[in-house]
Amino acid sequence: MVEEWLKRARNQHEVLPVDRRRSEQALVALQVSTRSPMGAIVLETGGIWFDHGWLRFLGGGGERFPFDLAQWNGLQGRREEALDGAMVVAWDVAGGFFAINGGMFDGTKGDVYYFAPDSLQWENLGVGFSGLLQWAVSCNLDEFYKDLRWPGWQSDIESVSGNEGFSFLPHRPVPVERLWRTALESMEEELILAVV
Repeated sequence: MVEEWLKRARNQHEVLPVDRRRSEQALVALQVSTRSPMGAIVLETGGIWFDHGWLRFLGGGGERFPFDLAQWNGLQGRREEALDGAMVVAWDVAGGFFAINGGMFDGTKGDVYYFAPDSLQWENLGVGFSGLLQWAVSCNLDEFYKDLRWPGWQSDIESVSGNEGFSFLPHRPVPVERLWRTALESMEEELILAVV
């Protein structure tokens, strides 16, 4: 099913090579079926990049994309920055993150939320994982990202590795973990303000 979606894709994409031993371990840790789009992506791909690497779906990990879905979410080894009640499934190089709600957000469980780096807020996209993947395959990414892209982003992104994104102040490649910490810090500030 995922292969069929990709064959008909409107958006440029790249299926990254997978480290099969690692992807099998990730699949066991996640406890998802290979009959699901998520399970198929974890087992069969190192990840899927859309739009020249702007949008990156986590898969089973590999040489070019050092993270796998289970590891990023703290299911293999300890990861202090893993979300409690949500699972990050993709991110973009601008510092936006896509997470499936497992109870962390007030909305429907299974819905994908997007951490928007311009507003520093989590927004419910109203779709599940399969809907997110179909969106990445066929939506107008230029329109969705119009406020985050800059002239020449396509050439800039060529120099960004699988574990990097872009900082905007100053504008340069940085480790994606730094962008993720920004997301977590903004969530902590929001919780503090809600309590006050």
